[in-house]
Amino acid sequence: MTYEFTSESRIDSFWEALDQVARERKYLIFLEGPDIEGTRNFIRDIVQKKWTQILAIDADRVIGWCDIVPCSHEGTTHVGRLGMGVIEAYRGKKIGTELMGLALRDAFQKGIQRVELDVMASNEKAIALYQKFGFQIEGRKRKARFIDGNYEDTITMGLLREEAEQ
Repeated sequence: MTYEFTSESRIDSFWEALDQVARERKYLIFLEGPDIEGTRNFIRDIVQKKWTQILAIDADRVIGWCDIVPCSHEGTTHVGRLGMGVIEAYRGKKIGTELMGLALRDAFQKGIQRVELDVMASNEKAIALYQKFGFQIEGRKRKARFIDGNYEDTITMGLLREEAEQ
């Protein structure tokens, strides 16, 4: 298992991992991988703009990721939005912990002052991971998602750089 910054050579493998997690229909807001061209543009932006995305690699394929992308609106560029996932067969092996630590360190070194995310309320393991790194629950969006006949709340969490440094 290795960890590396994203690169254009990993786009297809990243998309496959993203699609695999999305198709589980419980962790990501989308239910299948986004359009491959959109994914290529996303990764090219990350590489060219030197944003943060760390990949977990096993047997030369992406099995997990964590990205922190700055918000683009004036007055919010100090804020990064966190997205992450680990494919099912690799969960419970501390990969998410490693990805999160590496990504937070990199994003804070690049000037991000606040990291925020939304997580499904049922994803207790992810919430515990975020809290382990100091993320605070800042709100709950009630019935924010309706999938397969069920409503689910979304939890909004945030972490300030000075909190992470403690």
